[in-house]
Amino acid sequence: MPTALSWTDPGTTAYAKPGHVAAAHRAVADVAILFRFRKQAVRRRHLARALSLIFLAITLGAASIPAFTPGAHATHGKSVDVLVLVPSAMAAILVLNMASAIASGGGRELISRDQAASYPISPTTDHLGALLLAPLNIAWMIQAWVLLGMVAYATPLRLLVQTQLTIVLWLVFSTASGQVVAWTMEAIRRGPFGIAISRGLLVILGLLAAAVQLTGNAGNFFDQVPTLWLFLHALAGWSWRWAYGIGLLLAASLVAVALGAMPAHLAARRMPRDEARMETDQHEPRPMPSTVLGILVRTDRASVWRSVPMRRGVLVLAVGPGLVALFGDLHWAQMTILPGLVASGGALLFGVNAWCLDGRGALWRENLPAPATALFDARTLILAEFLGVASLITVLVGALRAGLPNAEELAALLATLVVVTLQVVGAALRWSLKHPYPVDLRSARATPAPPAAMVGYSARLATCTTFTGLVFSGCAHVPDWRLSVIVAIPCMLWSATRLARTRRRWEDPLTRALVVSTVAA
Repeated sequence: MPTALSWTDPGTTAYAKPGHVAAAHRAVADVAILFRFRKQAVRRRHLARALSLIFLAITLGAASIPAFTPGAHATHGKSVDVLVLVPSAMAAILVLNMASAIASGGGRELISRDQAASYPISPTTDHLGALLLAPLNIAWMIQAWVLLGMVAYATPLRLLVQTQLTIVLWLVFSTASGQVVAWTMEAIRRGPFGIAISRGLLVILGLLAAAVQLTGNAGNFFDQVPTLWLFLHALAGWSWRWAYGIGLLLAASLVAVALGAMPAHLAARRMPRDEARMETDQHEPRPMPSTVLGILVRTDRASVWRSVPMRRGVLVLAVGPGLVALFGDLHWAQMTILPGLVASGGALLFGVNAWCLDGRGALWRENLPAPATALFDARTLILAEFLGVASLITVLVGALRAGLPNAEELAALLATLVVVTLQVVGAALRWSLKHPYPVDLRSARATPAPPAAMVGYSARLATCTTFTGLVFSGCAHVPDWRLSVIVAIPCMLWSATRLARTRRRWEDPLTRALVVSTVAA
């Protein structure tokens, strides 16, 4: 009996071996279908459209408004300094895109692994979907806005359109190249001795970067990066030289997109070793805690710290900004910005949908002879512990070259750590209660909420914590450590009050039932 277009028929597209062009066309069509599928799942479409228009307006503003500010296009001063830094910023974006994609195991999923199990979604489709979702990340957006703003401020007004076109194509190329490196690393990680090899490569790269920085050769290294050549071609105006650079970038982007499918196919044929090891490991039982809260905290701690995406994410979040502070030789007053950014990133790993960690186990936990407040308190403590550990690692790494802080700097930094942790924990648990999502976080590529929601969460967290960090950075310059404490007290009381209000809402059986039934779906 013929099965027509059934994907289980060996003669259909899923199992046949069509030509590369036909396979590419099918993958692009599948991505369009999946994108429409995800679009239909958006709950508040009017808000999504409004956010899209806002981000588009910000992008156009970043690419044009700095060109009309005082001091722009000058032949001396800050404009020249910014112009010199543009090629280095282009190279830094390429490195950051690679690191982000590697940490997420090949980029974000357009459709979750469980949902895709019954559909013939090819690795090429998965690769293209990850590329499509890459810009839906507030970190990607901020670095793109900063680069576009730098170019608009530094380049002559008559060359603004040409240079911005080059920068946009560079962002496309760097994102596609990051995906190639990420899929390659994921294929290596899933191969024989893959975990050891991937960790060894990362250690070697880290040591090489440290050697370049500590020997004072960072400037010479960035001078050798091809971004300088590309930027000089962008400054050539409407000429064959500019067209040659644009054509080269466009061709390189298309090649990078096509090349990314090869390691994606290789990775898809291999078992994710780290995820499988985490799910099959045996752990020696430890003495039972004497309190109900202690038992719940131990359970939550194990579910968080043994999760592959949490461990990868906290490593990148904690070490990455710390290395930036270390190599950038940031002072203690400047490092007050880092804890907020790290805490915001940590909450985006699972905190903004904290109850999804339970999955179907949430039904079992609701039947335990434990008060509802104990469950809430345990999740709150583990989230605060997770964010606090990541922030402390960042500060310790950055402190290696910062010297010893004075009393004002130390008070400002400690106040920042406490305040931003309370702010992020309170906001994350409030959103977890208000907008729960059924998500399986076993995959290293999974996110606790849909991409559009993640952009909104990250923008709100980054704005709040950055403002807090700037406030305490100013307090660090005041010759009285008590000012930081005075400023921190009302911030802590406000965040604690909102957290207590969320705790009371969790005690409502109807609210709790809605969350549990959603995450267990």
